[in-house]
Amino acid sequence: MRILVAEDERDLNDILVMKLSDEGYSVDSCLDGEEAILYLSTAEYDAVILDIMMPKADGFKVLKKLRQGGSSTPVLFLTARDAIEDRVRGLDAGANDYLVKPFSLEELMARLRALTRSSYNNTGNILSLADLTMDIASREVRRGGVLIDLSVKEYQLLEYLLYNKGIVLKREKIENHVWNFDYEGGTNVVDVYISYLRRKIDSGHKKKLIHTVRGVGYVLREPGGS
Repeated sequence: MRILVAEDERDLNDILVMKLSDEGYSVDSCLDGEEAILYLSTAEYDAVILDIMMPKADGFKVLKKLRQGGSSTPVLFLTARDAIEDRVRGLDAGANDYLVKPFSLEELMARLRALTRSSYNNTGNILSLADLTMDIASREVRRGGVLIDLSVKEYQLLEYLLYNKGIVLKREKIENHVWNFDYEGGTNVVDVYISYLRRKIDSGHKKKLIHTVRGVGYVLREPGGS
């Protein structure tokens, strides 16, 4: 999952980026509202962590711009203002959740998982297809009950495929959700990591789950599925 962190306190911004990266998210970050608007106009995100009190454009203006553009990307507001009217204003403005500073990083991660589940209409922490399972809380992946060791990027890619199981995904869309702006690798990065995943997920199994749709991209589905 790809996350945007818009927080003007540099130390907190750095902490959030480090924590999210450690948890397996692909992360972009910025320090003011205008930059947040620019990021949101040029990339697709699975969630946005958005500070309210930012220079150049506050969180309310950023959120208004996002929603006016037709985006339903989940937004979690961060703020030091804890009055009820502030929370109501934030939620009425279109935010999906609201967290008051100071906060627990573990609570933030749990709320982020809940937002992601909701946006993909998933009710729990377990993603599955056939005998393949992923626990997004413990980050354990198993096939046929056997634990599979994945790199961070392999995990991110499989997670995105599982959230979109049965849907044919273009290479560009996969790259946009799994890699951030800092990536400087080759243009065939999606194909390379799909091959890595195939070795770990499908190798040795009669039923292959990762399929190529020629000229389009990839889909995670059971053989014969539509």
